[in-house]
Order: sequence, then structure tokens, then C-alpha cells
Amino acid sequence: MSDLVLTNIYLEQGQKKAIARKAKASGTNMSVEVRRAVDAYLAGADADELRLLDAATRQAQVEIDRMNAILDAAGARARKFFAEIERIKAASPQ
Repeated sequence: MSDLVLTNIYLEQGQKKAIARKAKASGTNMSVEVRRAVDAYLAGADADELRLLDAATRQAQVEIDRMNAILDAAGARARKFFAEIERIKAASPQ
């Protein structure tokens, strides 16, 4: 990260607190969060687009969690099925 340049910026107190909370929740620091915000701004993402993206990401996570639950249940049924097959094989005369 040798290409980083120290830059002073003025934030409103609420902005600073919100960035600090976001950084703590993300396991990063304020500098990382500010750079991410600047990158989004430079890429042309506006606040509405970011809100829509956030909502879509959250919905996708809900759907992925549902699919994982379905797959886990199917896996459990398959394990029971194969265990029963093995039990039947073991119990039947050869």
C-alpha cells in the first residue's frame, strides 16, 4: 500500500461515527471504508443505486440461505436412504 497518500478530510460528526461503526462491523478501519466510498463515487454509483444493490444483495443472501437449507435437507435424506440400503444389504442372505 505504498501508493497511499495521507489526506485530511472534514466529516460531520455523524458521518464519522457511522463510518467507524461500519468499519468495526466489517473488520476494517475508517481509511478502508472511506477509500471504498470514494471508489464507488468515482465509478459513478449514486446513493440510490447503492441502496438498490444493497437490497438485492440482502435478498440474494436470503435466497441462498433457503437453497442451502433445501440442499442440507436433501443431503440428510440421501444419507438416510443410503444407510437404509446398506442396512438391507447387511441383513439379506448373500
